[in-house]
Formats: sequence, structure tokens, C-alpha cells
Amino acid sequence: MSAVENSPPPETNPEPNIPDRTGLTLLMLVAVILLPLATWFVLPLVPPLGSLPELYTGGTSYPASPLHFDRSGSLQTASAEGSSKELPLITNVQILDFDGDGKNEILACDAGYNRVLLISINEEGVQTTRTLIEDVAAPAHATAVDIDADGDLDLVISVLGNIQPDDGVVGKVELFEQTKDGFVRHVILDDVRRVADVQPGDFDQDGDLDLAVAVFGYNRGEVLWLENQGNFQFVDHLLHRAPGTIHVPVADFDGDGDLDIATIVSQEEEELVAFENLGQGKFKTRSLWMTPNMDLGSAGLIHADLDQDGDQDLILPAGDNLEDFDAYPQPYHGCYWFENTGDWKFKQHRISNLGGTYAGDVTDLDGDGDLDVVLVSMTNDWYTPGNASLVWLENDGQQNFKSWQIDSEPIHLVTVATGDLNQDGRPDIAAGALNMRKPFDRIGQVSAWLQRAEGGR
Repeated sequence: MSAVENSPPPETNPEPNIPDRTGLTLLMLVAVILLPLATWFVLPLVPPLGSLPELYTGGTSYPASPLHFDRSGSLQTASAEGSSKELPLITNVQILDFDGDGKNEILACDAGYNRVLLISINEEGVQTTRTLIEDVAAPAHATAVDIDADGDLDLVISVLGNIQPDDGVVGKVELFEQTKDGFVRHVILDDVRRVADVQPGDFDQDGDLDLAVAVFGYNRGEVLWLENQGNFQFVDHLLHRAPGTIHVPVADFDGDGDLDIATIVSQEEEELVAFENLGQGKFKTRSLWMTPNMDLGSAGLIHADLDQDGDQDLILPAGDNLEDFDAYPQPYHGCYWFENTGDWKFKQHRISNLGGTYAGDVTDLDGDGDLDVVLVSMTNDWYTPGNASLVWLENDGQQNFKSWQIDSEPIHLVTVATGDLNQDGRPDIAAGALNMRKPFDRIGQVSAWLQRAEGGR
């Protein structure tokens, strides 16, 4: 008999090698349930190895300003249960001569009542308010510009749609054409997320005004430029996708004779981005600066030739804590000046440590020929009386800045502008309050500080 004949018959369906299911189940039970429970009870009993430094730095205050100001605008106190639905929600103020009468007014966006206001102030500081535009859903900014070149100022409104965090398609750009019979509404951009800023400029150099648009959104946002086709028709062009784009200042940042666009990205990352105008409607994206501190709190962006060397710099207020239920100052809050050193290089300087800094403006406040900076705070430590809400950074001419406190109330200020409001030749200040956080007191709407001569009115 052969060896093959003596071998056992082959197994046609061998049993697979299955691991012990009971042991695997017990292992998963320990990993998913018992281990987290044990950690929950045991971890508090472990002695600490050391303590982290406390990030909360308390409020910031400064010496009283040597310049004298009289404040215009009433203050109020809400109930302890007060909410943002009952309190003023001013998102933007500007000082300009809107009606062409030779006197400056305050143009203000009121997101609480969905309207745009024009406020006049007389010599005694009394405010007279009229509504220019109604029924705009949470306006973030009103850009006054003669878009149709007919000799009067139209209004381009950046419509958030919802002042609260929202990633829905609720934003718009609405253009209100000024006519002898009032304003005519044109919706020039919709089907976008929350719009935070619109700025004009002839980007394609064809003789009419185009628009740069910051779509803040929430988790999704973008920067666009709208090409003016005439007759209030615009074609949108995508420049950048990023959530949390706040402002789009327009200037010739590289000195080549055309208009560029800058923006600050504030959501997933904190980054300064510029769009270099290459001509014929083409742009090159340039990253100017980025910080690893995701909580810096970038709150806006403005441009000015702060050192007066002939090019445009960027100024960044930082101190936005709106994502926190209870906001408070951080040691990295303040204001950052990005000095334009040429060839798209910007050098960072920290020029203020004001807690909760939210907005700024640039002007020669003291009349000495140098450009100063005015800042407001939204989230200083308001539980300690006397902390600064309005600050002046005095420039010594060498871009060294000394902080002076102009006022400690109203609180929750998020927007500021400078200009002569009473025709006396001295810069005054206007600011608006966004009252969305405790404490609900020292509440203002639109306030103005009229600069007075020393010792008199």
C-alpha cells in the first residue's frame, strides 16, 4: 500500500481559528467603561506637579488724559437678568459729513433694531438722531460712497443677517441709492454667509468703483471683490476662502499705483492676508503674518501711514472674547502696529496692552503733527471700577506710544471713530457699545467725546 493510501483523508471544511470572544468583550468593557470611570475618581486624588500661570491678568487702567473731553450720550443700567435683546447693539460708527452741509455727523449701525442712524451733535453735546435706513438684518457696517457718481453719497450695507454665530446663508450686500425722494434698495450680493465689511475701490482701473467684501460667516467665510458692471449690477470674484474675515481695508500697500486689499482672518487661525493687485482684475494672495496663538482675539483691521514715511501700515486691535460666555482680559490683548517696510514685508510692534481691545482709529488727536491711536475696549475687567473703556495712545514722533485714559464708561465699546463733530477744529471721538456680556450697567448706545480747550469749553 502506498503512502498516499495510508494518509488520513483531507479535511474539506476546517474550522476557522476564532479568538476567545469572551476575553475580547471583557477587554472592550474595561477600555470603554471601566477605565474612564476609574480615571474620573482617581485623577483628583493625584497630587499636583505644579500650577500653570494664571492667564487672567485683571483690568487695565492708565493715567488720566491731559486732553479734556466732555462726554455726550446717556448711560443706563439694566436688570441683573438683562439680555442683549433689550440692550443697545451698535456695530459700527463713523464720523463724516453725510448730508453735505459742511458739518460732520455720526453714521451708526444699530444691529439691535436693524437700522442705520445719522446722529448730529450741537455745541452743547445734545444728540439729534434720525433713521436713514430701516429693515436691514443686523447691519455690520455702512459704507458711504457715491457709487453711481451722481454727486451724493449712497450707502453700501454689510448685512450680517444674524449678530449671533451662524453659518447659514443669511448675509447680503445691499446698496441704498440716494435719490431726491429717499433711498432705493439694490441687493447686489446675496446667497452668502454673514457679511462684515465692504470697502470701495477701482480695482480694475476702468473708471468706476468696485467693492471688496469680507464674508465673515462662522465656520466658513471668504473674501470677494465685486466688479462694477454699471446700473447697480456687480459680478463677484473669489479672492480667498477662510472663516472669520472681519475687515477689508483698501490701499496701495506696495506703492505701484493700483489698489490692493488686506484682511484679517480670525476664526480657525489668526492671520493677516493681502491681495496684491496685478492689474486687469487679477490678484496675488500674500500671507503677511500669522500667530500660533489661536486665542489672540483679532477684532478688526485698519490702515494708516502711522509713521508718516509714505507707505500704508496696518493696525490690528486684538481682544475679542465673544466666543467665551464670560469674557475677561488676557495678557496678549492690546493693539499691534504692522509697519510696512516694503516688498510686502510688515514688522510687528505691540503698542498697547489694553485688555479686551476691540477697535481703533488713527488721528493727530493732540495737534502736534504726529499720528496717534484711539482705542476702545469691549472686555476689560468691568467689575473693577475705573478700568479703561476709551484710551488715547500719544505718539512721541518716534512711534513710541504713551497710554492715556479718556474714560472708563460706557463699557462694552466695539467701534470708534475720530473727527471734528462741533466745528471747532479739534478732533472729537465717537464710539458705540455692543452690550452682549455682563455686567449690564454703564450701558451706552452711541457716545461722543467733544475735545475742549484746557480749562474751558
